[in-house]
Amino acid sequence: MESKFHSTNPYTNQDLETYTYHSQSDVEKIINSAHDCWKTYSKSSFEERASLMRAAAKILENNKNKYAETITQEMGKLYTSAVAEIEKCVWVCNYYADKAADFLSDELVETDASKSYISYQPLGIVLAVMPWNYPFWQVFRYAAPTLMAGNTCILKHASNVPGTAMIIEEVFREAGFPQNAFKSLLVKSDSVEKIIEHKYIKAITLTGSEYAGSKVAEASGRNLKKTVLELGGSDPYLILADADINLAVDMCVKSRLLNTGQSCIGAKRFIVDSKVYDDFLAGFYDKMSKSIVGDPMTNVAVGPMARHDLRDEVHEQVLQSINQGAKLALGGKIPDHEGAFYPPTILTNVSPDMPAYDDEIFGPVASVIKAKDESDAIRIANDSKFGLGAAIFSKDRDRAELIARNDLQAGCCFVNQYVKSDPRLPFGGINKSGYGRELSYYGIREFTNVKTVYVA
Repeated sequence: MESKFHSTNPYTNQDLETYTYHSQSDVEKIINSAHDCWKTYSKSSFEERASLMRAAAKILENNKNKYAETITQEMGKLYTSAVAEIEKCVWVCNYYADKAADFLSDELVETDASKSYISYQPLGIVLAVMPWNYPFWQVFRYAAPTLMAGNTCILKHASNVPGTAMIIEEVFREAGFPQNAFKSLLVKSDSVEKIIEHKYIKAITLTGSEYAGSKVAEASGRNLKKTVLELGGSDPYLILADADINLAVDMCVKSRLLNTGQSCIGAKRFIVDSKVYDDFLAGFYDKMSKSIVGDPMTNVAVGPMARHDLRDEVHEQVLQSINQGAKLALGGKIPDHEGAFYPPTILTNVSPDMPAYDDEIFGPVASVIKAKDESDAIRIANDSKFGLGAAIFSKDRDRAELIARNDLQAGCCFVNQYVKSDPRLPFGGINKSGYGRELSYYGIREFTNVKTVYVA
């Protein structure tokens, strides 16, 4: 078995650093140490944990430019977006430092007892299997509430962002958290099942593909361990006949090109009422075609994708859709220069059984679908195995809100804005997009023992 691996810059194709995988004995020591740490750390007060979490936020803020550069080098994110990602991590750390004590305070319940209440107690080690597309944010939105709840954390990060994984571990250590409260494992994906089976791993959270989620759920189910899964999405954006077309175009392009199209809650399917289809498509084409592609350290709209194999997979989905009858309106060709680049691409005439309709295309590719009317748009939006996010554009805000609330089958529904996560709101999906919730008070309670205490 190979013991070394390296990270690679997807823009230059140059190797960055070489890392050594943790051995099986290393993994065992790390898990045991995190468990021993939990036994004392779980007894700490919310005030103590909050002080440490605020210190972590300060370290992130003070080093955001350096950390952002690591993100850009390892997975190609635009540098400006990487800085914003670190700033969002600062926000989530401070949010839970401020709110955790209230979110997890005992809740008195009136019964026939002299006293009865609900208490939220930490579980132990929570294993996180995290993706590369938001390599800091995905980790911190799990780690901040998990640590504030009194659990300890073990991270298995994506193999192409090991530098990020090591930095995050260092942030928590430098902030003053116990040495083994947060640890990163440098292991291959095929090691995860055995780690899940370990008696000291009490719960698992995964953000990733539908396939990865099913594997983690299967292993966790056999071992009767709690899971939270945030999986893929094929988010529908509905543009109704009374929409502000300029606003809709602007929001749709921003969402589709966010992180070079590599976002689970990025807009994927644009479902447009036939009355405004031509106007929307013209504006959408104009803005997508003018989006500058280039060096992610400069002021461009689209950088490289995270890896060449991921770029090639997106291109294959585009070609297969075209072979099945989709029309290529923009892009769709791999550039003949260095880097894992794929151009902003628009497909029209998209119908069921095409990858552009049924699957998640994790790159800067937009499927524009014509709907006969509002009810047809809702039908198409819900005709998906996924259910993570959705957005609707209409000048009749009240009507749009009712559709978002009652008709769209997704975990997050936005009106006249693109879908995004916010520490104050629960985040997660339904159907093949996973289950459970992150963020808000729902997220911090996911990995606690909701304990009933009854005093006669």
